[in-house]
Amino acid sequence: MTQPRSVQTISLLLTPMQLPEAAPTQASGATSATWTAESSKVDATPPLSLGLSPGEPSEIIVQIKNESDRPLQLDFKIEGDFPLQWCQIGQEGSELLARQQMDAVLYFQIAADFFEQHQNLSSDKSLKIDYRGQLHVYATQPDTEQRQVKSATFNLYVRPRSLYLNFLPSVYREVDFIGRLLKIFEQAFEPTVQTLDVLWAHLDPLTAPQALLPFLAHWVGWPSDVPWSTHEQRRLIRHAMDIYRWRGTRQGLRLYLHLYTGLPLDEPGVAESEKAISIQEVFSEGFILGSARLGQEAILGGGRPYHFIVWLRCQEPKRIDEGLVRSIIDQEKPAFCTYDLYIEESLTAANT
Repeated sequence: MTQPRSVQTISLLLTPMQLPEAAPTQASGATSATWTAESSKVDATPPLSLGLSPGEPSEIIVQIKNESDRPLQLDFKIEGDFPLQWCQIGQEGSELLARQQMDAVLYFQIAADFFEQHQNLSSDKSLKIDYRGQLHVYATQPDTEQRQVKSATFNLYVRPRSLYLNFLPSVYREVDFIGRLLKIFEQAFEPTVQTLDVLWAHLDPLTAPQALLPFLAHWVGWPSDVPWSTHEQRRLIRHAMDIYRWRGTRQGLRLYLHLYTGLPLDEPGVAESEKAISIQEVFSEGFILGSARLGQEAILGGGRPYHFIVWLRCQEPKRIDEGLVRSIIDQEKPAFCTYDLYIEESLTAANT
């Protein structure tokens, strides 16, 4: 009696997106894996290899083609000697039309601390880093309920990604042990290298850790016991040398007040009397015999020579600490000068 020949209705093509730098000759999990009866349906082609790095995603693209003249309902199943939570299946749908092709994706990701986990570091067993898996695709014809299984095998190689391989000739990249050996030295030296790479950020008051701010303030001779907010303290330490350079001038006082209040510093085309930080000088020598002219320069009854007025115009005047502003002005002005301070609401805020 002649047996009917089984016609293959689907074909699979697996494409790994991350190839391992160097794969061992035989996966350690290949001999210890226990497969189901469906293992006999796996293609005779050698299994593909996928490289896995802790904390980084890896993918296998699966192309399924319907070779028959009827639509098929597809189901996917993953087996292997690796934790199945490492893998997720992404597919466009479950129905594949006749003579059409569909793509699916196997997403793999392992924990970033895979090599540091306690169960992997126990002394009574070696760390397993080579695994084998199988993908089973079940194709069912809805009208006849005929079902066929197509399977494909793949190897998973968990390897730490080593930057130091880039400094070696390409022939050494083909040896699996070299990459793992270099990773030991990389973990020892790379933190120091990274610290040196970002050392500039530790010396910039805007990006330095908060615990380092007192040191940076002492470095430029800036008082750190003043009750500034952290944001204000960073800005003031950053511009401390500019404040010292212009101390005793209107420009230096305006810069200091700008850094503390956040009010605009440069307002082109705006008169001095209308600026958010307005500093108006009303210097007068008073009445000096032999040089003053009555009615024009003389001030009888006393006056305030070398006097100036500071206006701060902002939307929320109450948020500005007047006592702190006065201490700033006292610190920056010449000792012989006097001043008046007015903190008022800006015209734009009053109109709204």
